[in-house]
Amino acid sequence: MGLKIYLNGKLVDRADAKVSVFDHGLLYGDGVFEGIRSYDGLIFKLQEHVDRLFESAQTLMLRIPLTKPQLTRAIIRVLRANRLTNAYIRLVVTRGEGDLGLDPRKCPRPTLFIIADRIVLYPKRLYDQGLSLITVPTQRNIPEALNPMIKTLNYLNNILAKIEATTAGFEEALMLNASGYVTECTGENLFIVRRGALLTPPPYVGVLRGITRCTVMELGRHLGYAVAEAVLTRHDLFNAEECFLTGTAAEIVPVVRVDGRTIGRGQPGPVTADLRKAFRELTKTEGLRYHH
Repeated sequence: MGLKIYLNGKLVDRADAKVSVFDHGLLYGDGVFEGIRSYDGLIFKLQEHVDRLFESAQTLMLRIPLTKPQLTRAIIRVLRANRLTNAYIRLVVTRGEGDLGLDPRKCPRPTLFIIADRIVLYPKRLYDQGLSLITVPTQRNIPEALNPMIKTLNYLNNILAKIEATTAGFEEALMLNASGYVTECTGENLFIVRRGALLTPPPYVGVLRGITRCTVMELGRHLGYAVAEAVLTRHDLFNAEECFLTGTAAEIVPVVRVDGRTIGRGQPGPVTADLRKAFRELTKTEGLRYHH
């Protein structure tokens, strides 16, 4: 059975899942998206993802053609059609078809599509051994230009950073803001453990308020750790006891080296392990059940 894609109200075969070359999502990156996970028939943190999609769209003055309950039903429809219980769901709303100008008013109908497929994470060895990061020259977008809090289709800032990391032989890039403070990586938020406390950069320095980031902060408090948002420099990272990344696709990935400096003992630490275990438990209960 081939993959079925939800496109503007219909389920279509992968080969027929096409959007116009005049779609402003393609022409200008004008649109919003969410990446969502399902675990054993449970869509993890679905409400939070749908809410964030609507917030991103509100800021862009982009009309989502379905209500939140309709969108939820559409996601379930795609998962069931593809007989997926463990999946990565990509939910995308673009400005829709228009002319070759920028004006969003020329795009009368948004395009909405949902892809559900299996996810390829970082290789298992990186979860066991940890990741090495490199700081790249490309700075994170400043919130006054294009707020990283909005999950738009315009990801060139992240892609340029990813290119710089992979060209240098690293899997992932650390991005700083214009003031030199640590923000996030190309697709994940960042945490450090310092004196037993969990620290992560605040949204105002220029980060996405990640769903997994918020989940890890809650889990950390529940496990008895002090948790805070803090403005961090590379110096703070180099001298951290532990460091890890969080994201929907990546979940929780340990970091053991940053710019050649060994973090802690150079292997995934106990706090990271605690959080990974608690996160795995949470994925069994937190979300919307669609498959029994």
